Amino acid sequence: MAKTVVLGGCGAVGSVVVQTLAKRDTFSEIVIGDMNAAKAEQMVADCGPKVSFVPVDATDAKKIKEAVAGSDLVINCVGPFYSTVNTILGAVIEAGIDYLDICDDPDVTFDILEMDEKAKKANITAVIGMGGSPGFTNLLAKLVSDELLDETEAIDIFHTHGGEVIEGPGVIGHRFHAMSIDIPMYLDGELKYVKYFEEDGMALRQTFDFPTIGKDIPVFPYPHPEQLTLPKYVKTQRVTNLGSVLPIEYYRLTSELCRIGLTSKEPIEVKGQQVVPYDFAVAYIIRERERILKETNFGHRKGGMSVVARGKKDNKFREYRLHGVSRKQGLGEGTGFPCSVAAILMQEGKVAGKGVLPPEGCINPREFLDLYKPISGIKEKDAGEEGEASFIFEVVDENGNVKPFDVL
Repeated sequence: MAKTVVLGGCGAVGSVVVQTLAKRDTFSEIVIGDMNAAKAEQMVADCGPKVSFVPVDATDAKKIKEAVAGSDLVINCVGPFYSTVNTILGAVIEAGIDYLDICDDPDVTFDILEMDEKAKKANITAVIGMGGSPGFTNLLAKLVSDELLDETEAIDIFHTHGGEVIEGPGVIGHRFHAMSIDIPMYLDGELKYVKYFEEDGMALRQTFDFPTIGKDIPVFPYPHPEQLTLPKYVKTQRVTNLGSVLPIEYYRLTSELCRIGLTSKEPIEVKGQQVVPYDFAVAYIIRERERILKETNFGHRKGGMSVVARGKKDNKFREYRLHGVSRKQGLGEGTGFPCSVAAILMQEGKVAGKGVLPPEGCINPREFLDLYKPISGIKEKDAGEEGEASFIFEVVDENGNVKPFDVL
């Protein structure tokens, strides 16, 4: 009988993890650790007797240890990770429990990787960054490098999503953070940093065709951990990450408010009242999002994630394009399904190693894909219909010919 605690289990991603694991036999007990009692109680009613709820303040290490006591695995879905993950992982290591998260902030990835020795001494496995990007992307890149290329010259990662049922202040804050920090990119065989609004970051901006989602979608430098961890496990000269949020008008609104400084948390006086620019910006973006979704006739949730790997096979150029696309699924499923798969593999003893590890350092990509397909409902080729998710795999030869191929 196995027990897992899903911290942030009421959120967009955590709720998908809870619901997905509740449908399988791997865990006999699934505990939602959250502060949203009303939503948690509704989820407990919907998911059945295996699911329960415990209130937990994810900023309080003592409360975290009390909440996770007696569990076999702690799954951390509490964002923004740049402000929460150090406390949570530190508490879980002290409790001596295996750990899994979806951390997508590179600045704190360095910090938690430094907890590796503590995790090893506690004899636990802590898998970090196991969502869509990072996570799924890491494993696809590792698969191509290991099995399809003799030499890997470049790995470029692209992602976009939009139309979530709800986006709260934490999501907006994360985007502001991503646009404000130095963004790591692995270029010319070394780790470099670019700035979102400056020339070096502007130079990386481009458009990308996401199959079934849209052509020429603008993508921008994104601070994710793949650029930090993949070069440690894949010999390559380049790892980049570019992404955006749909509708693009909504993403550009967020970007512009960040650019003009409305992310400041220093209050200013407006007609005799103290107003925090950051609070105004977040509220304004959330309000305007609904207008933009309606005016663009956006429709259902959708998302795309692609790994493009270039190199040589038998001394000839090859480019592999591995796309995961979905309609009527968004960030919650795109991140929650991969996290759920990893949780099951961990509990089944199929994740190798102790310490703090990225996905490509401890998870077999093929075992992951084999389990991911039935859990996500994804198909092996473009279904071309709303409501269906699919893998689309393409190979480009030395003459520029693009052909479909089946890596599965």
